[in-house]
Amino acid sequence: MDMTVRQRADWITTFRYISVYLMETLARWVPTTAEMEVKLLFGRHLWDFAQHADAFGKRASALRVARHTSRPPAKGFERALQRFAEAASAADRVDALYDGLMPALTELYRGYVEQADHLMDESSVRILERALADFERMRRERDALRQEVPAIVAEDRTFVDEVRSLAATDDVVDYRPTRQPRQAAP
Repeated sequence: MDMTVRQRADWITTFRYISVYLMETLARWVPTTAEMEVKLLFGRHLWDFAQHADAFGKRASALRVARHTSRPPAKGFERALQRFAEAASAADRVDALYDGLMPALTELYRGYVEQADHLMDESSVRILERALADFERMRRERDALRQEVPAIVAEDRTFVDEVRSLAATDDVVDYRPTRQPRQAAP
């Protein structure tokens, strides 16, 4: 995929926004989740999302954007994030994160890595590959939690299905408008 530096910056700052959003959502959930095992899982994964956000923020400065800039995603994906954050029960929260949003993020990150110019955008690719490895570990840790506490699976899958459906969009990055060349004075 041939992208300008500006387009790559739009992607990276959108990835940062998503990581910060997930980090902040988990931070709100930790004190309001009754199950200690889930609190601990969210606490560990909150830290992972913070690390991703920091790496994307540092990468943004190399792409000529102010360090730690975040760009909200396109409206469709923004709605998926908002709906995700509305999960109330521990089971819905676990399902919404690991079965709702993470599959979409995994696909999004893999798509970027597969289409990126690995020479011109090596730093972005490395950050995304690390995040993808973290996602795999996070899902394994969630699976282990479910073995230990089987009640952490929502009986009604309507909520997670809605989050998954909203997140499965190709419309994720809201690109900045392209600059118009200056007109020469008459």
